[in-house]
Amino acid sequence: MLYNFLFPLAEDFGLFNLFQYLTFRTSGAVITALIISFLLGGTLIRQLKKLQGEGQPIRADGPESHPLTKKGTPTMGGLLILIALSISTLLWTDLNNRYVWAVLIVTIGFGTIGFIDDYIKISNRSSNGLPGKIKLLAEVVIASVIAWWISTIMTDPLSNSLTIPFFKNILIDLGWFFIPFSALVVVGASNAVNLTDGLDGLAIVPAMIVAGCLALITYIVGNQVFSSYLQVHNVPGAGELAVFCGALVGASLGFLWFNAPPAMVFMGDTGSLSVGGAIGAVSVICKHELVLAIIGGLFVLETASVIVQVISFKLTGRRVFRMAPLHHHFEKKGWKEPTIVIRFWIIAMVLALIGLSTLKLR
Repeated sequence: MLYNFLFPLAEDFGLFNLFQYLTFRTSGAVITALIISFLLGGTLIRQLKKLQGEGQPIRADGPESHPLTKKGTPTMGGLLILIALSISTLLWTDLNNRYVWAVLIVTIGFGTIGFIDDYIKISNRSSNGLPGKIKLLAEVVIASVIAWWISTIMTDPLSNSLTIPFFKNILIDLGWFFIPFSALVVVGASNAVNLTDGLDGLAIVPAMIVAGCLALITYIVGNQVFSSYLQVHNVPGAGELAVFCGALVGASLGFLWFNAPPAMVFMGDTGSLSVGGAIGAVSVICKHELVLAIIGGLFVLETASVIVQVISFKLTGRRVFRMAPLHHHFEKKGWKEPTIVIRFWIIAMVLALIGLSTLKLR
């Protein structure tokens, strides 16, 4: 919004020339989202606590310590992320950029699904929310529509193609399969973040790391000079998503202030589904879907642990892990919560650095 209103006045007011630079607007988005989070966080948490009473329902089959340490903590804190992210994005991005609107629709759409899920849990005082099939169907519909829209915005040969990390010239034409593949990436990323969100601060920091990496990647692929130098495929217009990713980093930092152990609020499905959907959609637009599996490797590990656990139990009647997702396995082994969280943050950072190396190793 600021770009659309102020940059055209740059000839009369030289200072407004700053708004043409993505780096300036990305920094502004980070700071704005962070300030909004600080200003609204305390009030929102008090209101959520007042409305929810006993807070988020705790799983009966979860770790034994959770009923003692998590009881009374309100959920739906993802609303704070959504508000800060949306306002900051609308303020600092070029509103004529259709990629921005595509990602915003996914973020808000998945956030709405998560909000309904959280609301049902709170209303019924149960850890069971929206039926899984309905929840998944709604996510698939939103992701598929946006994937189709992205394919119409993007120019050939990238519109329906998949790039391969470490190879500069390989471009696989997926044809019509691009839409279900992209929907799988978005829905998969969304639910992977959701599965990881089980301990204070565990999911939001890796999500923030991924958002920061995607900010750099979108800036590079959207810039013809940098993309040519690094031999990555140029996606005109994708650079504007660096501002969105910056807003997500700022909103995540602001939420972490209140979610740091011991958490004052949980993000709930409202936050985890929306944040995961957002990073999935950005990866599809910047043609780094496979790289997302590396920089977001922690989310992949958490999801894989659940899949392995379910398959093993159904086929053999035995469990590979003491409890899934993976972070609960280490809780069962006696690791303290801060130890698990910080070590998982370290893993997330290492995987993000490996993922970023694909920009140069070609």
